[in-house]
Amino acid sequence: MRESDAAYLAGLFDGEGSAQCKQKWTKKKKHKGEGYRDTYAWNISMEIAMTDEQVIRWVHEVLQVGSVIKRNVKGLNKAGKKYKTQWRWRCTYRDAYQVCRLIWPEVKVKLHKVEQIIDHYEPDVGNNIVDLELERQIRRTIQ
Repeated sequence: MRESDAAYLAGLFDGEGSAQCKQKWTKKKKHKGEGYRDTYAWNISMEIAMTDEQVIRWVHEVLQVGSVIKRNVKGLNKAGKKYKTQWRWRCTYRDAYQVCRLIWPEVKVKLHKVEQIIDHYEPDVGNNIVDLELERQIRRTIQ
């Protein structure tokens, strides 16, 4: 991936995206027997949502992970017009981790959430904070 594509993706994510990295109680099917069990599981995901389908398709094509979802909103907005169709690109768990590794040198607004996802999968890296400047220098020397 080109550095300019990563920067563009980071800008899209900063403006239109969201990330989630938290633990919550969920019900999971038991491995043996019937029924469910309550467990405290990690929920890690990131998404970009907007009404421009072409941009969302481009994100999916460039990253090669995640899924694209079409969401129609029923009803009328304040002006009395129909809502536009919303398009969402979404990825979870290790795919989200890979995307975060690609875009975090350029992310500004949502840097804390991106670092939370990276730190979840790389707990032994220093003090669990990614050294942004060091990574930028490494990327520039590679290209």
